[in-house]
Amino acid sequence: MSGGGQIWAPYCGPGPGPGEWLARWNLDPVLLAALALGLGLVLLRTSGRERVLGAAALLVLTIIFVSPLCALSSSLFAARTVHHVLLVAVSAPLIAWALPRGRVGSLAVATAVQAAVFWAWHAPTAYGAALSNDGLYWLMQVSLLGSSVWFWMGVRRASAPAAVAALLLAMVAMGLLGALLTFTGQPVYAPHFLTTAAWGLSPLEDQQAAGLIMWAPAAAVYLAAALLVLGRWIGPDARSEADPDASPA
Repeated sequence: MSGGGQIWAPYCGPGPGPGEWLARWNLDPVLLAALALGLGLVLLRTSGRERVLGAAALLVLTIIFVSPLCALSSSLFAARTVHHVLLVAVSAPLIAWALPRGRVGSLAVATAVQAAVFWAWHAPTAYGAALSNDGLYWLMQVSLLGSSVWFWMGVRRASAPAAVAALLLAMVAMGLLGALLTFTGQPVYAPHFLTTAAWGLSPLEDQQAAGLIMWAPAAAVYLAAALLVLGRWIGPDARSEADPDASPA
């Protein structure tokens, strides 16, 4: 994909250099009002663990959209990847466990949809469009977060075998995209063709770093969640719940 003639105007502003990015906080009043409203709802309508989880989710969203990470993601695709991983693998499960446990439909469908949405927005054309239009940018963010909250709520309600299977499929989907970006021999994200040099990276090196983030730490979040569910399913706590008279060996 060529960036010739295209003027990129990402929501988070022009990509900063190393000497300025820490001062680039996003103080969009509409965004700050939305976060404040979210915090108010959390404080008024939740309590106990749900309140803590909801507040933690909002803190992560603040880091993503208000902190200098927002501006840095205009310069580096690797930073954008961290942004997206925090959105779908940290904020989304926190929200899912803060919400009431309700009916969420098919976990298989939720797993497929969240993977498809994540892959779709990382197609070079869709990604470039989202960094050129604020409306598309927020459509990307809302769809990534919404589909991921649906997925994690499905994991929360599912039986242990189904939850483990869904988490492993999500891990594979994340890892495959990461591997594809790591081993593609050319840069494909035009918005970053001219923004990585200040950071001592070529566009391809930046893209490969992003791929490695998806391939290793991001995919590991889903693997860790699967192992946690599996451990609770087959561990001593599960056996003692099944047989109150059982004692650890």
